[in-house]
Amino acid sequence: MKALVLFTALRNPRFARLYTAQAISQIGDALTWVGLALLAYQLAQGNAAVVLGTALTLRVLAFVIFSPLAGVVADRINRKWMLIGCDFGRVLVIACLPFVHQVWQVYVLMFLLNTFTAFFTPTNQATVPLVMGQEDAGQGFALSSATTELINIAGPGLAGAAAALLGGRNLFFLDAVTFLASGLLIMTLPNLQVKQGEVQYSTFMDIRDGTARLWRDPPIRFALLMELVAAIAGALILVGTVTHVKTDLRLGDASYGWVMAAYGLGATLASLVVGAYGKRVPRTTFVLLGALVTSLAILPGNFSTLFPLLMFWLVAGIGQNWVNLPAETLLAERTEEAAQGRVYGAHFAWSHLWYAFAYPLAGFLGSRFSERSFLYGGLLALVVLAITWLTSRVSEGERAESPGTAE
Repeated sequence: MKALVLFTALRNPRFARLYTAQAISQIGDALTWVGLALLAYQLAQGNAAVVLGTALTLRVLAFVIFSPLAGVVADRINRKWMLIGCDFGRVLVIACLPFVHQVWQVYVLMFLLNTFTAFFTPTNQATVPLVMGQEDAGQGFALSSATTELINIAGPGLAGAAAALLGGRNLFFLDAVTFLASGLLIMTLPNLQVKQGEVQYSTFMDIRDGTARLWRDPPIRFALLMELVAAIAGALILVGTVTHVKTDLRLGDASYGWVMAAYGLGATLASLVVGAYGKRVPRTTFVLLGALVTSLAILPGNFSTLFPLLMFWLVAGIGQNWVNLPAETLLAERTEEAAQGRVYGAHFAWSHLWYAFAYPLAGFLGSRFSERSFLYGGLLALVVLAITWLTSRVSEGERAESPGTAE
């Protein structure tokens, strides 16, 4: 029952509308990627994987380039209209996809689509503490995270059913409707503009300030580096699971679906735990435990048959969430309202930059050490974890010994 406490966040009418709009747009994301996979196969046949891989690379590139700027803009203008503009921009881009007949057109539209997402997501994250208050933001993030993971589990199946009914290209029209509905719902919200800080900086200085705040605050810096640990483990799961299930275990698509569903289910359950106990347990404790759990869980992956793999990936999903969700809440708790947009934007960029490193690493381990990729990747994640933890302990000791820091 304690895990259901996070649903009290919906008593806040502004958050309830913001949360519903986000959930609708995430259903749209699920439709987008299923539709894109079908479109890539139509256009490229045997090279569809290359098209999808390039589209994912462009997604990360758009996030890294534009999300820091998005955070700065979110601190300066009415976030309500920024969110609406991003949703309606995505409507226009997605409505063009049914008429695509060249691969390069897919790349251009995917980059544009994810540019709008790079502005939408960190702005939406920074708005949660604005409408909930810093004290209750954790419950809002926990509910949003649990919903996201449930959509990740159920979304592809629903999108596949819709594609079978409507056709692959027509799926994009339904996709566009979800973003239109999200934008219209956000229009019902009151103004979402933060009070400006006393000191106004240039755009470049604000972008630099967002990153500086991540790295100079010890708990936030610790969480950000632990997200690198989670990215290494997560990339290995996302890249290597399909090969292990279908090639090593010689199982079918359904088995792969069950394994990835277990991964998502673990993240969903973990969100409920954070929502229930997040105020009692230090955020950094959750982050450290999550990084340790997800790294350990992938170690036996190469040597696991289906049912043990289900359990290990369930635990890995729990660990992933216990890193990422408390990190988002830490930003709200340790950043003043006037600077939250730029901090969330910088965090969104850095957390995706970790995956820009982790995805090629996972691909290298999977191709070079296919029989031990999860083992080697998990050990590397544990090494990064140990270095981060030891470094943070040394830094804490130095601050405690400094004459200027004594109470």
